[in-house]
Amino acid sequence: MSAAGTSSTLPAPTGLLIGGQWQQTDSRLPVMDPATFTVLAEIGDASVSDGLDAVAAASEAFTTWSVTPARQRAEILRRAFEIMTAELETCARIIALENGKAWRDAVGEATYAAEFFRWFSEEASRIEGDFRYAPNRDKTIITDHRPMGVAYMITPWNFPAAMATRKLAPALDAGCTAVLKPDSETPLTALWIGDVLQRAGVPAGVVNIITTSRTGEVSSAILADPRVATLSFTGSTFVGKMLLKQTAERVLPSSMELGGNAPFVVFEGADVDAAISGAMVAKMRNGGAACTAANRFYVHASLAEEFTTKLEAAFAGLKVGPGIDQGNDLGAMVSVKERDKIVELLQEAVGEGVVATPSTSVPDLGAFIAPYVVRDVQHGSALTRNEIFGPVAPIVTFETEDEGVRMANDTEYGLISYVYAKDPGTGVRLARRMESGMVAVNRGLASDPAAPFGGMKESGLGREGGFAGIHEFLETQYFAVDL
Repeated sequence: MSAAGTSSTLPAPTGLLIGGQWQQTDSRLPVMDPATFTVLAEIGDASVSDGLDAVAAASEAFTTWSVTPARQRAEILRRAFEIMTAELETCARIIALENGKAWRDAVGEATYAAEFFRWFSEEASRIEGDFRYAPNRDKTIITDHRPMGVAYMITPWNFPAAMATRKLAPALDAGCTAVLKPDSETPLTALWIGDVLQRAGVPAGVVNIITTSRTGEVSSAILADPRVATLSFTGSTFVGKMLLKQTAERVLPSSMELGGNAPFVVFEGADVDAAISGAMVAKMRNGGAACTAANRFYVHASLAEEFTTKLEAAFAGLKVGPGIDQGNDLGAMVSVKERDKIVELLQEAVGEGVVATPSTSVPDLGAFIAPYVVRDVQHGSALTRNEIFGPVAPIVTFETEDEGVRMANDTEYGLISYVYAKDPGTGVRLARRMESGMVAVNRGLASDPAAPFGGMKESGLGREGGFAGIHEFLETQYFAVDL
């Protein structure tokens, strides 16, 4: 990694990865540790020209990578999985320091991220086509799939490893090449993954990574480039809509994993202790900074007091401090800006008449916020309308099954729902009534590399992971053949 330039404290490159080479830029961007407000590293700040150079490198590499045997691509992805698994703690350390999340969450993310390389390494040689007669027997219908080309990928700060591998693995598997732009808040993890892929044997130009302070300008130029074949974006619905307007100019295929407002619904007869265990995962994973985080808690009136009291006790037992300290349960938010967004939502809720009391104390230094359980929240209030993206659990009670379902679905978002019911059969029946792309039934975690991740309504377009994930990077081609 000598040509990459590395942080003085972390084994991560700090340059731009373009055409197989790590390139330094004249201007630099600081990467902060949100727990201590210290500078971890200074990274490259790509210009529009740098972005287009990355596109050119990816376009040139596509010529050979797209026809590289699937088995060969699979073996490279498998090696990337093996390297990440062997260096799991290195990856977790980078995540915990630049993102702020708790060590347990950082290790969990690193493990999850590596699994995308393994899953898609196993899918590379299993892309199915179709061969059949037309109904009137005048021709044979052959359906094939071909890689789209250069994929532009934009990933967020909250899962810097998993969001990168969830896009890179299926794209490379399909035969596409990539230009990845990670968020400048947490770029070191993605740059480290770029180095892992190089060590795994990815040819020059197949994976290019740029970091920039001029996101809008650079992204607009890249999306306007005719060599770019598809966009894969994870981020807010607001930004996603702006990008869709740009991609519409070229009718550019786009997959979007956007915002969420996940309901966590505890129906009559549910096991409260099991629901509390699930709630601690669904709400507190990544400190609540996840599009899949349980955002609104709807609890049947018969269970509300028991559930709320037990959740308050669980929150009070959390230790808040720097994520790199393995004894802490809740780390810092990624920045003061993100922390203050949560504070403003809490202040708005207090203005609506609720009482919001922190569950525990937090360090004086750093972008920390205490976890909150907020009682007596009304459906439609600030805490139920907005994606909180932090450790705040608003509790709303309901009386009937239909009322619980109605309130859960009363949002423009539809990424994931959590359903706790008295038995699995009831849970699945209720899950079918949820207007979301994913539903976790009697459990607090649904994400899996083998499952199709994505939402309904304004939560996105397309799917990542699972059998569907690779098809976001493939074009379907049909041949009418006279045999």
